[in-house]
Amino acid sequence: MKVLAERLRILRKEQHMRQEDTAAALGLSTNGYQRYELNQRDPDAPVLVAMADLFHVSTDYLLGRTDVR
Repeated sequence: MKVLAERLRILRKEQHMRQEDTAAALGLSTNGYQRYELNQRDPDAPVLVAMADLFHVSTDYLLGRTDVR
C-alpha cells in the first residue's frame, strides 16, 4: 500500500523519530518496520492499530480511506 508507506514516513518524521525508535515502540525489528515504509510489506491488523495509536491517527487515515487524521 503506497499510501500507507508514505504516511508512515511522513508521520515518523513529524515526530522526529528514527526508524529504529519507531520499530522499537511498535515491538518490531528495524528491518521489519523499514519494509512497511518501503512498501514491501503490509501490516496485519494488530500492527496497523499499534501504528495508528503511536502516531495518534486513525487506521483509515493510514490506509488512505480519509485525509482526516
